[in-house]
Amino acid sequence: MNFDAAKTQLDEVSLRTINRSRILIVDDDPDQAECLSYRLEQQGYEPQIAPSCSAALVAAELSCPDLIILDICLPDGDGLSVCEQLNDDTATCEIPVIVLSAMDGPNLVRKARAAGCEYYLRKPYDPNALLALIKNAIGRDDDLSNPLL
Repeated sequence: MNFDAAKTQLDEVSLRTINRSRILIVDDDPDQAECLSYRLEQQGYEPQIAPSCSAALVAAELSCPDLIILDICLPDGDGLSVCEQLNDDTATCEIPVIVLSAMDGPNLVRKARAAGCEYYLRKPYDPNALLALIKNAIGRDDDLSNPLL
């Protein structure tokens, strides 16, 4: 392989790395968070995990993710309050939020929407449905040929 071909390949890899969307996963269940993180990595995303409300707010401020996947029940508070705080901060108010929670009910979904969450998906969830919501939320128009399964 000549130098120019190697440089072109390196540039393509670097561009793919630079263009990877960052997703912050906020979930206190390490197994759930790691499983989702692995699946997202396989899809070309750059996941980061925050296990609490306070860690989520710090991570969102520092890393400015392209999307946040947020559980509601967290050890140090309520995920919806995290969403409200993100919306009140000019540095994070544009980040779309998908709630991914075992809790359900029409009032909870309304509260999530009022807090600024873009989508609400109940656990257990269809991984391909989550992938479609992620792509829609961050405007990534890849096809669905590489499902999360």
